[in-house]
Amino acid sequence: MRWEWGAFLATFSTVFIAELGDKTQLATLNFAAKGHSFLSVFLGSALALVLASFLGAAFGGALSRVVSPQMLSTGAGVLFILMGALILLGKM
Repeated sequence: MRWEWGAFLATFSTVFIAELGDKTQLATLNFAAKGHSFLSVFLGSALALVLASFLGAAFGGALSRVVSPQMLSTGAGVLFILMGALILLGKM
């Protein structure tokens, strides 16, 4: 296992920007606004994001041994477009 600063910074900035104002952040804001303990809400939210990120990285690493990175990128793009269309059509 080796460290790559470029991959770290690209991943950090992409995930950070994508998470701003998304439904996860709004749900976290809602829990905190209802008077729940700041520390409990923060740790619960942070651990959930860490676990989801771990699973994404683990599955992505495993898939890259079977499927080319280009196919994974194309597949992810198609899924994003499909999900966006379903949301626009009120199906999600």
